[in-house]
Amino acid sequence: MALPLGMISALVLFLVALTRVQLSNCQHLNAKISCFDCPHNYDFSGIQVAVKCEKVKKLATATTEENGSFKVQLPSGISNTNCLAKLLGGPNQLYSKKKNLVSKVVKVGHQPNTYTLSTPLAFSTSCPLASIDAKSCGAQKGIGSSKTVDLPLPPEWGLAPSSYYVPFFPIIGIP
Repeated sequence: MALPLGMISALVLFLVALTRVQLSNCQHLNAKISCFDCPHNYDFSGIQVAVKCEKVKKLATATTEENGSFKVQLPSGISNTNCLAKLLGGPNQLYSKKKNLVSKVVKVGHQPNTYTLSTPLAFSTSCPLASIDAKSCGAQKGIGSSKTVDLPLPPEWGLAPSSYYVPFFPIIGIP
């Protein structure tokens, strides 16, 4: 009872086609970051993005490619995704407003297991508020005075300057 040659070849073709199909339950987030003041050919590689989903303890991170795209594998088994993506930083100093740092993860149209961001993650390479308020970008106006209070002590007492003693307040009464 040998099988006909046509049936064997059809079975082999079916098995080859089945090995090419990648059945996957993995859920992926595909997105890009953007820059407000970068030149056209800016290299986005090395910028870190974190994704955190509700009821999942593990934080997923990704590193962007040269064009700013990144791909993160989301935890499987979450039907109602309540995930957030956050721009963490990169090899150079990045500036951004809070609303551009975090974005909600949403499902892409009719594509199964594919997600994207509801708002783009965006940043600037220079402080956008530098002319208005440099303190908001992390720059300090200067270091305050380091002078200490020096109370005059009579030199006959042979004590060190009072600046060595004044900042110290002993706690008395603890057994």
